[in-house]
Amino acid sequence: MRIGVVPYLNQNGGGIYQYSLSIIRALADWKTDDELVLVNMPGKQTHPSNVQVHWETRTFEPNRRPARPLDGLRKLIGEGAHRDAWRSLREKIRPALNRPQTSIDLSAVRIRPDLKEQFQRWKLDFALFTWPTSSSFESGIPFVMAIHDLQHRLHPEFPEVSAGGEWNSREYCFRHASRSATFLLADSDVGKEDILDCYRACGVTADRIKVLPFLPASYLDEHVSDSERKRIRASYRLPERYFFYPAQFWPHKNHLRIVQGLSLLKEARNSRIEIVFSGSQTGKIRQETFQQVMALSSKLGVANQVHCVGYVPDQDISAIYAEAAGLVMPTFFGPTNIPILEAWAYGCPVLTSDIRGVREQAGNAAVLVDPTSVEALADGMYRLWSEEPLRRSLAERGRQRLAQYTPADFRLRLIEILEEAKARVRHEVPRRASV
Repeated sequence: MRIGVVPYLNQNGGGIYQYSLSIIRALADWKTDDELVLVNMPGKQTHPSNVQVHWETRTFEPNRRPARPLDGLRKLIGEGAHRDAWRSLREKIRPALNRPQTSIDLSAVRIRPDLKEQFQRWKLDFALFTWPTSSSFESGIPFVMAIHDLQHRLHPEFPEVSAGGEWNSREYCFRHASRSATFLLADSDVGKEDILDCYRACGVTADRIKVLPFLPASYLDEHVSDSERKRIRASYRLPERYFFYPAQFWPHKNHLRIVQGLSLLKEARNSRIEIVFSGSQTGKIRQETFQQVMALSSKLGVANQVHCVGYVPDQDISAIYAEAAGLVMPTFFGPTNIPILEAWAYGCPVLTSDIRGVREQAGNAAVLVDPTSVEALADGMYRLWSEEPLRRSLAERGRQRLAQYTPADFRLRLIEILEEAKARVRHEVPRRASV
């Protein structure tokens, strides 16, 4: 069979990017008679140097976007004194034309003949999508697709999963993927429960949801030299001792309560704790959140305890983890999170959220706190900062939990899922042809 592997290889994708790398690395040496085809989608690839495969590579080229209505009208109007009136009209109309689409017909699948035609021309029998995308079911071929979370259903109060048509876009994708996928991939048993709870009415059944837990990012180097540690400390001007939080500035990441917790500890316990934030600040929501974090840290007098280093390249992140006194991750989203695994790989003790999914992932290898409570967060940070025996215990428990699920386990599980998917596709294709 010819299997299309459709990854998200843009580094701004965060966990989806890391998950895609893990899947490609797991399949790179798969001994199979099948042909693997790496399919690049527009805007989803940057071809990172650490992706080394010898598969056939194809790039989807969508049909050219039709000319915008105003562009055609401008050509008809032509040049002359009347152009001033045209420009005024254009500026009044353009915002309405550019407004994000918020009303999507959730009941109907949009037809993508260009996508289907190219996939068929490449003779793909089915495709593995490492990220949730409507291109999966719009391609018209059998597919396996990962669903990393359903936070638009669980936490619609956060704008990053609901505003500007985002809720409808996600719901359209998950609803139709649940209905038509050969298999869906969940990151945990909790993630599987969420898919069933939300989309059982769409026809998804438990046997069509396969659990493939996350791995730490594949580009991390667990052995960081002293010289590399010194280089990173100098390059990013890291404080002598710090907590680390690698997260884009989305509201659900909860940066604001960390800042409030630092202020509370400074006032109530005379404790100065410093934290390093890394992650993207681009886009309206993330930019606004970053500005709020910076403004609040200045207002509360802890600006010199908050260090924002922006986007950190893959080759630098290992040393920042290795030098950190702990990972502080009071996120509102789960069900599982990759930075927890990464911290464990470096013996970095973890503080994270006591919420469903994350609670099961972390077990006894993290300080768990209520992410809505500044007091609980502050108390957890103080314990992690000041209690050396606690840090050593958490680090050891983290290593033990990480050892229970290795890259070899991930690879074996992924291949088992693909073999089962192949069998289903072979069975379903004749049945579809006879309908």
